[in-house]
Amino acid sequence: MNALIVDDERLAREEMRRLLKPHPDIVVIGEAKNAAEAEERLSELPVDLLFLDIRMPGATGFDLLERLDRVPLLVFTTAHDEHALRAFEVNAFDYLLKPIRADRLTAALDKVRAAWAGTGAGPSPASGARRALTDRVFLRDGDRCFLVTIGDIVCFEGEGNYARVHVGGHRPLIRSTMAALEARLDPAVFFRASRRYLINVRHIEHVEAGVDDSYAVRLRGGAVVPISRRQSRRFREQLGL
Repeated sequence: MNALIVDDERLAREEMRRLLKPHPDIVVIGEAKNAAEAEERLSELPVDLLFLDIRMPGATGFDLLERLDRVPLLVFTTAHDEHALRAFEVNAFDYLLKPIRADRLTAALDKVRAAWAGTGAGPSPASGARRALTDRVFLRDGDRCFLVTIGDIVCFEGEGNYARVHVGGHRPLIRSTMAALEARLDPAVFFRASRRYLINVRHIEHVEAGVDDSYAVRLRGGAVVPISRRQSRRFREQLGL
């Protein structure tokens, strides 16, 4: 796995490199001393694992996460314990308090390796590439922030230049048009049911036939989405109806 270390303290970055030496499968391919530098590195490098400090001059580690379209596997490293709850709300694999102990780092990496093996993850896709179902994205829902796997998203509902994401019990709003989402997602999985809806066909629980060869689908979670007449033929072909 390719790792990026983000910490405003040079000695802390050097210590993390030293602690990672007994783990040859973790390759440090870059460092950053603040959120802006980290955002630049993440856009340039194929980062799979992010070691992220929270309190840094300027933007915090949480601020950085809000700016990212795609979040690598994540481990927080910090001298402060008051952010632990929020860290796990964004699905961090661990929260390591400084000074970091070698055994705690090993335990964190074991969690990361298990997730890596379970998803069959590989290097991060280049900017503009289609999103894999195993990719994780950072979302905000009110005052809560969390990571979700794209394959877990049930559907997107268009609201002008925004889209509402239906995932679990959450309905966060993201700044993206439906056309932009459709262009970035796997067309074999995400089907444009109408101008308003882009649905994940793997979350369809029931299909109902309507008049004039139209359809309506019931999605996991209870949402019922009509398939426009214009899209009904493509829907039948894609699902073999």
